[in-house]
Amino acid sequence: MSPAFEQFAARAAPAIFVLLWSTGFIGTKYVINNADPLTYLAVRMAFVAILMAGIVAIWRPRWPNKTETFHSVVAGILVHGFYLGGTAVAIAHSVPAGLSALIPGLQPILTSTLANRWLGERVTPLQWTGLLLGVAGTVLVLHNRSMSGDVGLGFLATGVALVSITIGTLYQKRFCGQIDWRSGNLVQFIACAFLFCIGAFAFENRTINWTTEFIAALAWLTIVLSIGSIGLLYWLIRRSAATQVASLFYLVPAVTAAMAFVLFGERLDTVSIIGMLACAAAVVVVNYGARQPAATPPAAD
Repeated sequence: MSPAFEQFAARAAPAIFVLLWSTGFIGTKYVINNADPLTYLAVRMAFVAILMAGIVAIWRPRWPNKTETFHSVVAGILVHGFYLGGTAVAIAHSVPAGLSALIPGLQPILTSTLANRWLGERVTPLQWTGLLLGVAGTVLVLHNRSMSGDVGLGFLATGVALVSITIGTLYQKRFCGQIDWRSGNLVQFIACAFLFCIGAFAFENRTINWTTEFIAALAWLTIVLSIGSIGLLYWLIRRSAATQVASLFYLVPAVTAAMAFVLFGERLDTVSIIGMLACAAAVVVVNYGARQPAATPPAAD
């Protein structure tokens, strides 16, 4: 790979990631119309594991040792398992697609707090300003979304998704940075397939309607999201500080809300547009602040 292309890829990757990650909430709404959430995820993870196994068989990357396998399983259950499970359960319990992105969109605040102690990353005052701006923008984006219906369990599920993706991102950066993404992801997907199978048999009727809508959405979520966007996320984690990567999630609620407006008629008013701009500004501030020298050295553990 030439240096020029690598530089271009590094600049384009964040925008591509935000766009792809946002489609996950939209695609989930389509599949949930035709299947129980954990059942759908069990099928999705099984297909993803098969695809990743093919990639591993072709390229034959280094296989993780026992310790690395353990870390891959833990990271996979956090990043894929409880995060995807929480999102799917939330949408299945009447949380709108746009609103389901709101609480996980608060990840940067939690990430910044934990990264300072766990990874030794110093969060500068300018970054804190951007993080707080992102919180305000996220709230504005989805301020008028309906909360009626069976949403209590749904919002609890989004809280689980928030904690899971936050800890999973930090865990991946700290313990899985030296594991080949192909073999490591295969371990993660297999672990999640078992997790969702257990959940489906324990809590659901395992209903699936194999409609064209379901198949198309499942194919997108399996190939583009689980292979493409997750691989891109881990690539970004390796290249960037955890706080910088987490700041990208501020854009997800805004982009998801825009997609939901076009596809599902979820209203996007002036206040929401202002919130989108605030989220975009927050990403710029957080990433610019990451390049500024910290006032004091990182605290010792």
